[in-house]
Amino acid sequence: MTGTPRPGTPRSGGPLLLGVRHHGPGSARAVGAALEAARPGAVLIEGPPEGDALLPLAADEQMRPPVALLAHAVDDPGRAAFWPLAGFSPEWIAIRWALAHDVPVRFIDLPAAHSLAMAEKEEREREAERRSPGERAGEAGPAPVPVDPIGVLAETAGYDDPERWWEDVVEHRAHDGGPGDPLAAFAALGEAMTALREVYGDGGHPRDAVREAYMRVQLRTARKEFDDDVAVVCGAWHVPALEARTTLAADRALLKGLPKVKTELTWVPWTHQRLARHSGYGAGIDSPGWYAHLFASPDRPVERWMTKVAGLLRDEDRFVSSAHVIEAVRLAGTLAAMRGRPLAGLSEATDAVRAVMCEGSDVPLALVRDRLIVGGTLGEVPDTAPAVPLQRDLTRRQRTLRLKPEASERDIELDLRKDTDAARSRLLHRLRILGVGWGEPTEGRGSTGTFRESWRLRWEPELYVRVAEAGIWGTTVLSAATARAESDALSATALADVTALAERCLLAGLPDALPVVMRMLADRAALDTDVGHLADALPSLARALRYGDVRSTDTAALGEVAAGLAERICVGLPPACTGLDDEGAGALRRQVDGVHTAVGLLAGAVPANADGLRERWRAVLRKLAARDTVAGVIRGRAARLLLDDGHLGQDDAARLMGLALSPGTPPADAAAWIEGFVGGAAGGGMLLIHDERLLALVDAWLSGVAPDTFTDVLPLLRRTFSAYEPGVRRTLGELVRRGPAAGGGTGAGAVPGGTTAPGFGPVLDGARADAVLPVLRLLLGLDLDRKAAPTENDDQALGATG
Repeated sequence: MTGTPRPGTPRSGGPLLLGVRHHGPGSARAVGAALEAARPGAVLIEGPPEGDALLPLAADEQMRPPVALLAHAVDDPGRAAFWPLAGFSPEWIAIRWALAHDVPVRFIDLPAAHSLAMAEKEEREREAERRSPGERAGEAGPAPVPVDPIGVLAETAGYDDPERWWEDVVEHRAHDGGPGDPLAAFAALGEAMTALREVYGDGGHPRDAVREAYMRVQLRTARKEFDDDVAVVCGAWHVPALEARTTLAADRALLKGLPKVKTELTWVPWTHQRLARHSGYGAGIDSPGWYAHLFASPDRPVERWMTKVAGLLRDEDRFVSSAHVIEAVRLAGTLAAMRGRPLAGLSEATDAVRAVMCEGSDVPLALVRDRLIVGGTLGEVPDTAPAVPLQRDLTRRQRTLRLKPEASERDIELDLRKDTDAARSRLLHRLRILGVGWGEPTEGRGSTGTFRESWRLRWEPELYVRVAEAGIWGTTVLSAATARAESDALSATALADVTALAERCLLAGLPDALPVVMRMLADRAALDTDVGHLADALPSLARALRYGDVRSTDTAALGEVAAGLAERICVGLPPACTGLDDEGAGALRRQVDGVHTAVGLLAGAVPANADGLRERWRAVLRKLAARDTVAGVIRGRAARLLLDDGHLGQDDAARLMGLALSPGTPPADAAAWIEGFVGGAAGGGMLLIHDERLLALVDAWLSGVAPDTFTDVLPLLRRTFSAYEPGVRRTLGELVRRGPAAGGGTGAGAVPGGTTAPGFGPVLDGARADAVLPVLRLLLGLDLDRKAAPTENDDQALGATG
């Protein structure tokens, strides 16, 4: 290349090469100053040339960094790459300067059409190597480890932390006296990178040779067009390659035969959390929030930072006064002086915050890191930015429903009786069908009824790629989700998958997809004879019927399929519960729980067959509880379900437990029965507390287990009892320590010898028990103004609370 450019060279000596560190606020300030001083006629920037048409959008008032250029393959949107830009990125400053001064600005890096195709080719080659390692063994040694140029320079300067070296040399660089030479830093950094390239070559980045050849070709073209009056903003690592004397023919030879794929580019919002990604401009910075603060602070950055930290901690109800801020600033400055640093950096500021404002604790410091050091800033792009039709429809619906995408995680509660909340629920469920995981259902803190939903929302920049991928299904969220559901139904092979899809279609409000899903559901249900598959499928169908009632959806056909599945389960479940190993028995026990819950839901959703279905299921449970050939964990669970529903008396439960824990039963089988009866389900521990006959049976059996067998059953018992609340375990321990009650007493206060334990009376105190009745009537909404004695109905209502 004739007229070899030099870093920091003024215009008369060739193009101005400004080698930078991506996302470096010091580099950004230096680039701004250098452009103001040199006033070039054109600005060239490291980036995909297909993005040139999008550059004018950077001047739009709606464009707020961090943002990113998103490039994806047209025929496969999942093949994508990002080029992120923050407000303190040197490339962003250069773009904004050029647009503000009406100076031509272009990207000169390898086109995304080539880089995406090359990435796919490299991935195929790596996959081939993994599949046939023997064929390629010995062809080449291990891949070279990529060189971190900043790390090498920091180590050379005696620093063990590259970030700290960069802060001291660049971010905290100050001039004594005058303003200094705005090009001096670029000249020094360019010389350092030249020395590194002489030692390390491409530094373990073989694709850089192709990229740099393309950049040199574009630089030659721009120099001819603008008479050498150009400035180049690129990574400092590439500066020596752009200075190299090469011929145009040599560079074109490197570019010959590159794979290519059709691509589309657009701007998308980005987040500070994602600036550490090693993709595109990903420089791997750990503290984007801190860097944004350094770039935005005109003076006294440490003082301003401590004020931000104090404000954050005060918002979290921590006591932080002005004296804390003053002391933290002093401590940060003292630490910097002791460590030989020109100014206090992030490490000194963090140490000072921990010592002064957090009282030595890392717990509040973690909040400072998440909210300030990293930050949760989400950028914005103008409406005029290119986007796939599906993305535009999603954006419109987000605005209509007032569901703004946010980078930070937040929880929302939806009341499905309200039109807006119901529409929000349908949108989130449709996106889940499309694979766009913006929201995840969570357990609600309040009501658990069908009229409420709880969601945890967090918008990630990668979701724009997922939306682009989903664009093949339709141009709107509704049409795309419908087409995707129909396709999933036709391709599903497992019955449980189809039933789960039916549930999701009802939740998402996809009436056009339901006929296809129901047809496939009926076909799969008719052909599937595996009881386990049927048991896995029934809970989803039962939930779908319940949600259909809430969302006013016609689910008659779904109810018929569900009732048929329940009948087949009742017939096939008892034989399926015999001859199982421990793993199979545990899986089938969970399926029994699911079917039991589903039967209760079906009885309410299909009232015409409610009584018959319930009775058939109870008969199945009785068979399972009484058959010795059934696995112990399933027998115990069946007995417990019958007991909880009031269809097994206390005496019968004690008899079944006595049989299961008899001396002739192997200890492992007895422990499995205990797990099924009092483990897993809520209230197992309370059952033992309030019925000392059952507790005494467990205690007597456990005391009689032989020492050599005890270690075999201990893990199973520990798993069972460790699920109890601490208070339940403590009460059980106290009852066992006291021993069985004398005189036939079964109360929790009875102890041997007929006496009572501290805090318990010998008999029920009726007067004290009656004192709670007014409170219970108030909670239940009963008439408190009546002077008459409580009626039988009142007594039944109060008794139901027990």
